[in-house]
Amino acid sequence: MTTVTHIGGPTTLIEVDGWRLLTDPTFDPPGERYAFGWGISSVKLAGPALSPADLGPLDAVLLTHDHHGDNLDAAGRALLPTVPRLVTTVAGARRLRTGTGLAPWSETTLESPDKPPLRVTATPCRHGPPLSRPIVGEVTGFALHTTTGILWISGDTVPFAGTQEVIDRLEVDIAVLHLGSVRFPLTGPLRYTMTGTEAVALCGALKPRVAIPVHYEGWAHFHEGRAGVESTLFTAPADIQNRFRWLTPGEPTRV
Repeated sequence: MTTVTHIGGPTTLIEVDGWRLLTDPTFDPPGERYAFGWGISSVKLAGPALSPADLGPLDAVLLTHDHHGDNLDAAGRALLPTVPRLVTTVAGARRLRTGTGLAPWSETTLESPDKPPLRVTATPCRHGPPLSRPIVGEVTGFALHTTTGILWISGDTVPFAGTQEVIDRLEVDIAVLHLGSVRFPLTGPLRYTMTGTEAVALCGALKPRVAIPVHYEGWAHFHEGRAGVESTLFTAPADIQNRFRWLTPGEPTRV
């Protein structure tokens, strides 16, 4: 059985096969403004449901990208040296000067004498519209090949050819989806993460047993929170509706 604890934003604690994995550590309090580059910034509106001291021992951090404060903040950076393994992007490992950097579809294996090996595959992301990568930077998702099936963390992405590759190549059991329909005043209608409508379409094609929305609120740059996603789900087929699972922040949930 897999247990997922949504801590806030993109930050989740995933417990599977004896492994305790933390995604995108964000533990700063609300109220600060964070610069994302190119004149774009946002204010954090909500704090985490748990603090780093509440987590207990961790085996690894899975970091989708290091260069945006809503995916790795100051408190999250302070946590990294205390965790045995870090898996992130190639550019992120270079900037942080630590960890395993993975290009899309490359892999690493977490190993421990008292746990089954856990294979981690980096999956493609595009954190914005076409041709935006030089501006928004390198981002990755992760597929965890557990003994009970694949758990996929989408990372901050919009639907594109890379997400279609995930649909074509992976048989996903649990999908942790970064949503929120991120937009900024400076770039108008351009979106940088998935909408509820896109998540419903993705799940219709991917057909995970469970889809867990995360990273959909708590920051000023999110434009579609839980209510917006649920309004889309209301008109979706029952088969898709039943796959979505909303987690109570801070509460470990078996999925």
